[in-house]
Amino acid sequence: MMAPIKSFKDLLVWQESIELGLDVYGVSQGFPKEELFGLTQQVRRGAVSVSSNITEGWGRGSTGDYIRF
Repeated sequence: MMAPIKSFKDLLVWQESIELGLDVYGVSQGFPKEELFGLTQQVRRGAVSVSSNITEGWGRGSTGDYIRF
């Protein structure tokens, strides 16, 4: 039996999105320095937005809002 979900932190998808962000930051450290303010920043923001959207959706008042995020 699974434990009840009390927070977005209990969601496997959120936990894996944090891992994704850490992995992307690690890989992007090897990107060329001239890409620091271009591709590197864009890839990093995209990876962070996954967990951020899950967190924001969780804080919304309705299931519909949560699904949209």
